[in-house]
Amino acid sequence: MNLKNLTRQLIYNKNNTDTPEIYQKFGIVCPEYSEHEVEIKEYPMPDEELLFALLWDIPDNSHLSATIVPCRTPFTYSCNFTPGTRTQMHSHEYMELFYIVDGEYRQKILGSEFTFHKGELCLIDKNCQHQEILDSSGATVLFLGITNFMFDDIVKHPVTTERISSFLSTALLEQKTLQQYLHFKPHSGGDTIMEQTLVSLVEELARHDEATPFICQGLLIRVFHILSTQYDFSLSKQLRKQMNSILFEEITDYINRNLNNISISQLSGEFHFQEDYFNRLLKSQTGLTYTEYVQSLRLKKAKMLLLTTNLTVDSIAREVGYQNKGYFYKIFTERYRLTPAQLRKKNKRNGSIL
Repeated sequence: MNLKNLTRQLIYNKNNTDTPEIYQKFGIVCPEYSEHEVEIKEYPMPDEELLFALLWDIPDNSHLSATIVPCRTPFTYSCNFTPGTRTQMHSHEYMELFYIVDGEYRQKILGSEFTFHKGELCLIDKNCQHQEILDSSGATVLFLGITNFMFDDIVKHPVTTERISSFLSTALLEQKTLQQYLHFKPHSGGDTIMEQTLVSLVEELARHDEATPFICQGLLIRVFHILSTQYDFSLSKQLRKQMNSILFEEITDYINRNLNNISISQLSGEFHFQEDYFNRLLKSQTGLTYTEYVQSLRLKKAKMLLLTTNLTVDSIAREVGYQNKGYFYKIFTERYRLTPAQLRKKNKRNGSIL
């Protein structure tokens, strides 16, 4: 069964049309009542439930049906709407990951409006303010509500690549004061793999037995592994600036730890970015290319070793990654207007570090 058919089966194959009280308070669809207020949606499940799925189906331009799994009393929620209706601006006390099963779906996130298409996902931080825009487009949407405890555990799992783990955990968990989202678009075929995994996840939530929490955690780990290998993601401007700064510091630390044997291909393997990305990042942060920046770090360390150790100049050159002594002398002298020996001698004579 595909995800669209499963979603509709779970929504419509119910005799109960009374929404449980807990979900009435949660507000499956809450039309906008104030342009200036922001609702904070509490996690609607018992403490022992670390994950839930909210399923939406909008078959035409004026009607929405939904349900939530797991739920002790299965139900079908229904409402009519006028095209262009907006829900109340809100944020969550949990992480939200939504997937466009079919059609198009619109949201306003942090002041900007987005149209999401079939196969795309969006991960929304618990602090991030957003609202749904219900228009004339039909859509089927799966929303996953993930507790911060489960999310934290998942993004730190070794199955998740370093690249995605770094961005997700730093951006969406550690930077608590930021309001952020990540928009994921699939590579060719990526949405097929994702949908198969989400079918298994929703089926397990609907089954809901003693094994469900463990199976769902494994399936969520797979979801984030697929996101890290089969999807591209885009960042909000604020997050991009923050993450570029964090990544620049991480790259600089890594280069400094490996100055005597560093290459751009080595960085690419470690941080999972294309090689030209490093040139663009370093240029934006320092005004230097990768080669110029590495040379700057090497000469800075060479100067420090000259002034704080008794290592020979040859040893220092090798320590910072230069096997050609003549080339090291040339670029060092160009940078500091003194040879290495002259710099060391002048520093000893002055009794202080230059």
